Amino acid sequence: MSQNPIDYELIRQLANILDETNLTEIEVEHDKLKIRVARTAAPVTVNQGAAAPWAFAGAMPPPVAAPVAAAPAAAAPAAAPAASADPASNPGAVKSPMVGTAYLASEPGAKAFVEVGDMIREGQTVMIIEAMKHLNQIPAPRAGKVTAVLVENGQPVEFGEPLLIIE
Repeated sequence: MSQNPIDYELIRQLANILDETNLTEIEVEHDKLKIRVARTAAPVTVNQGAAAPWAFAGAMPPPVAAPVAAAPAAAAPAAAPAASADPASNPGAVKSPMVGTAYLASEPGAKAFVEVGDMIREGQTVMIIEAMKHLNQIPAPRAGKVTAVLVENGQPVEFGEPLLIIE
């Protein structure tokens, strides 16, 4: 046999890891076998009338195994379409330190932590990312002026995804 048979048990185990960790994608490569299990993110909304701002409107769909090309193209972000200038390459980009859900304010109806045009100081909270039921404050890595907020409230974000630009 020159081809590896499909390991359905491994696919099930990877799908279970997605469920347990709330990840949207996982990929495993061994020798010439590469398995990627991913799910598309369900729309996440914040219930403006609820006391708890971090409630999800819908459940994530079940994981789906997807074929992976031998030489994958550049990975596309899960949320916003790419702009003509890549925000990730901007030296003032503040990137997500984790996978999770971004929140721009401390609670529904509250003023956003930062807005375009705000002058901020190093260490100031710029947003919250909820990951695995934990709310993580994201501090500004430097002082400066916020020139762009690249995510929306309640938007799922990936590790390394640009969140905002500080000039």
